[in-house]
Amino acid sequence: MIISSIFWNVSPEIVKIGPISLRWYGLLFALGFVFGYMILTRIYKLEKKPQADLEQLSIYVILGTVIGARLGHCLFYDPVYYLSNPFEMIKVWEGGLASHGAAIGIPLSIYLLSKKQKDKTVLWILDRVVIVVALAAVLIRLGNLFNSEILGTATDVPWAFIFARVDDVPRHPAQLYESIFYLISFIILYFVYYKTDKKSKQGFIFGFFLVLIFGFRFFVEFLKIEQSAFEKGMILDMGQLLSIPFIIGGLYFMFRKEKEYINKKIKSKTAH
Repeated sequence: MIISSIFWNVSPEIVKIGPISLRWYGLLFALGFVFGYMILTRIYKLEKKPQADLEQLSIYVILGTVIGARLGHCLFYDPVYYLSNPFEMIKVWEGGLASHGAAIGIPLSIYLLSKKQKDKTVLWILDRVVIVVALAAVLIRLGNLFNSEILGTATDVPWAFIFARVDDVPRHPAQLYESIFYLISFIILYFVYYKTDKKSKQGFIFGFFLVLIFGFRFFVEFLKIEQSAFEKGMILDMGQLLSIPFIIGGLYFMFRKEKEYINKKIKSKTAH
């Protein structure tokens, strides 16, 4: 018997006690920070950086992620409503986070941190943080799957999902597409950091992250339904329009000439 589609009717709640509920999205979101901290702990030990610096970094990144992602959702996807009802912006628990907002919030928070940790540049920190951000993105998209949100367009592919809590239409599991690709991106970035000399070129891994994540995001948006009503009829949706400058920025950081890195390459060739 050939399965024509996958019936998805999983509850977004793991357990509920009275008015309080533990949701898959919240758990997976939190695990992204936990696993990220564990990986960065290893990186900081390898590079002989103080653990206290990592703890401070973690606080800044958490705040930059949550605040940036929330403001991104409010201002990019429904600015009229949220600017008319500004107190609604703080209701993070009701859902609504945008990855493009997080992509702005994290560098800004790291820029502020660099004013305190003067031994590390913004790009040095970003080159290491984005490795774990890619892993966190894997978990966040799985959380979206449990929430039956960020739906794909209708399709007849054999792996289509029917999100029973929404409708009975077989759809592309766009959340899974992203989650799988972000896992591949995490593995690639992790490999580049540990097995190549590219970490010596400040900004390269950060730029590579932007190209991978937002390059894929641009194309997968063609398989998603509109996130907001105003996107209907647009050739490119908001997610795609926001992805373009990140891709361009990523290419800049990947291919820009960095004197220190070039000098190291020259010395390395001379030594051989």
